Amino acid sequence: MNRIVLEYRRFASSPIEVRSLLAANAIYALVLPVIEIFVAAYVLHESHQAVKVILYQLAIYTATPVAFLVNGYLLRWVATNKLYAAGMFCSGGALFILMSYSVTTSVGIVLSGALMGIATGIFWANRGMLALSSTTDENRNYFYGVETAIVTVTSVAVPFLVGTLIEVIAGHHERMRGVMIAYRTVGISSLLLTTIAACVVLLTRFYRSPIEPFLFFRFHPLWQRLLAVAILKGLGQGYIVTAPALLILKFVGQEGTLGNIEAIGSCGMAICLYAIGRATLPQHRVWVFACGILLFFAGSAANAWQFDSIGVVVFVMCLLMAKPLIDLGYYPMQFRVVNVVSELENRALYTYLFNHELGTFLGRAMGCLLFVLVAWRMSETIALRYALLVVGVLQIPAIALASSLFDHAPAKPLQPIVSARCTEVAEDPA
Repeated sequence: MNRIVLEYRRFASSPIEVRSLLAANAIYALVLPVIEIFVAAYVLHESHQAVKVILYQLAIYTATPVAFLVNGYLLRWVATNKLYAAGMFCSGGALFILMSYSVTTSVGIVLSGALMGIATGIFWANRGMLALSSTTDENRNYFYGVETAIVTVTSVAVPFLVGTLIEVIAGHHERMRGVMIAYRTVGISSLLLTTIAACVVLLTRFYRSPIEPFLFFRFHPLWQRLLAVAILKGLGQGYIVTAPALLILKFVGQEGTLGNIEAIGSCGMAICLYAIGRATLPQHRVWVFACGILLFFAGSAANAWQFDSIGVVVFVMCLLMAKPLIDLGYYPMQFRVVNVVSELENRALYTYLFNHELGTFLGRAMGCLLFVLVAWRMSETIALRYALLVVGVLQIPAIALASSLFDHAPAKPLQPIVSARCTEVAEDPA
């Protein structure tokens, strides 16, 4: 009980912006497993082709930088927290629309993916801005430790509940009709949750960055090195989202099994991630990031070596640990570099968020196109077995690049740049 009280006091002592973001993100975290796990299962269920699942994900990744670009101009008139709330609500709406209709054609899948990409792009663009402006380098490990622990807890409960819901409803109806009813129920629930999360963000006043140009193409070498890490990290993001559903539904079972495996694999990581976020310091971020990258490689190697139900379960377990560790180590490093380079180049913070999204998109696109090319020229089975291993090998150099970032960081800790370059929004005409 004393430990719980201490943790609550630590949370209560955080700035109101940090608490509001954590509360809203906790609610939205109930929707993230649906977007990351069951959307891939739904598209596979409707199309019966793994390539179309990757095409859907590629459409999301292509529309996301466009949304970042549009969002940069919208920030001239609309407050960041309002755009963030709009991104939450629209992603829930896109999910509801997708799960309300049968999507089978490649054109329909690409259009659905583009709609989801625009919504999630606006969401992530403003989520990054609010996190960057509300935290400092000293408390970002805590912020992302708590946030990642919340996401991991929801990744335990939500897949189990959604998978069970689909199986129960499907058992009371004809299989295909029951599954469709279940997915529509999930879509409606997601829309309601995103609406609540949006309201939480709208009730808090955040800082608003001054209107500055954000389109640049020449950057400091330190930023170019971070972009190289972002490209390598992006190679595996499409597989992190889609591979578990594709492999489990291929070798192990239906949606109920998918939910159970995701829940069991995430259970132990929740406590571990919270402890890592509370105990680690900025100098430990590379180690956390490296553990995530190596776990991805180990899982992909196990999947390639033993391409059956056992290999798939080992891969999914490694992936469930790798994803949060990569995020927990990478995002604080990214924001640290943004703070340093924005001071050196005297540019708007959004400049680096937008440019970073372009670099991440390049990596995501190469990873997805690798799968599509192998599946087209060879087979989907070969793509599922060996493309993951190739991506796992290609990501390993990101560890050395991430370690070299700190060779250029100033020894003296920086004060939060945003507090000196932003003005508080008292009455926003938008």
